Amino acid sequence: MSADTPLKTAARVACVAPSPPRAVFDLASTLDDVVDLTLGDPDLPPPENVREAACKAVMAGRTRYSANAGLRELRQAVAADAERTLGIPVDPETEVVITVGAMEASFLTLYSLLEPGDEVVIHAPYWINYSQVVRSLGATPVFVYTRPEEGFRLTAEALEEVLTPKTRLVILNSPNNPTGAIIPEKTLARIAELAFERNFAVLSDEIYDSLVYDGKKSSSILSIPGMKERSVLINGVSKRFAMTGYRLGWAIAPAPLAAQMTKMQENIVACAPLPAQYAAIEALSPRTDASFIREEFQRRRDVLVQGIDAIPGLKCLPVPATFYAMADISGSGLGAEEFVYRMLREVKVATVFGPAYGGELYRNFIRIAFTVKEERLKIALERMGNFMASLKS
Repeated sequence: MSADTPLKTAARVACVAPSPPRAVFDLASTLDDVVDLTLGDPDLPPPENVREAACKAVMAGRTRYSANAGLRELRQAVAADAERTLGIPVDPETEVVITVGAMEASFLTLYSLLEPGDEVVIHAPYWINYSQVVRSLGATPVFVYTRPEEGFRLTAEALEEVLTPKTRLVILNSPNNPTGAIIPEKTLARIAELAFERNFAVLSDEIYDSLVYDGKKSSSILSIPGMKERSVLINGVSKRFAMTGYRLGWAIAPAPLAAQMTKMQENIVACAPLPAQYAAIEALSPRTDASFIREEFQRRRDVLVQGIDAIPGLKCLPVPATFYAMADISGSGLGAEEFVYRMLREVKVATVFGPAYGGELYRNFIRIAFTVKEERLKIALERMGNFMASLKS
């Protein structure tokens, strides 16, 4: 396409790079008998009553538009859930926006807050979409690099080092994709102090808060007094209820910001899909027990960690939450990208190379999504063992 064509794409789109995890996924889809451990897409079904609610909504003709901010009943359910789990009051009329997945909630937040030249602090390894959207809006992502020897946990000291007068927003993702790391409550308290001292806002992505293992829980910075007024909480039904394809998420934000996000929602997608909204109302009701999802992924976590650690040359870092594991492949003698593509082609196991989530500091790591049944996971581990053995020979 010539440079003077009227269809020349805008710079804000051209600066968005193709996703490395999707590139591996696309290649894997062209091969036979691949064990695909690339995407964070749970293979479990939602609870039965939730599926029934979605079907009933369709059959009852509830397939039209809702209010831009979402059904009032769903916003009430989201507010009640936040009050129950986080201990914070939420006004469903003015502080909740129902979105097309948590991804749109994040996008609306960034779109409504950022100006060109603003700086946004993101702790790495990070979910790739954050930096892509920030750049497309003319803002600058600034990275805080967490270290594997510290369990990839963010420290307030490291974050403080990168703050500048241009820092408009800090993005927190805890539990974290791709590492499973959880930000300690003490660290959140110090970040809250910094938010007041240095006058920045916080986007807290808590989409994995239901997938915390070994009887533990994660904490939210919004539970700290005063932080609800300068933060946006992102969540949804995708991970907690295994409803990724329903595309239903939400943002809890201060009323003035929520109003702007709702205005933009009208101009982008109008509203979230109505059947999915009715399914989410049921999912958030006391009738729904989704504990089987967390329990199943904890079992798979145990199988994966033990299996990786049993393969000479590989080591799995602890996985306190999410359905992702970071495996240290330094014993292979290969860089992560070469490791990933060779393993895919030679033994048909698809993973993602660590540098995709934050650069060369993570060149000795791959991300494994344990979102396949246990028997397939064991096949993948056997194949990975064979691959490592072939490298040694």
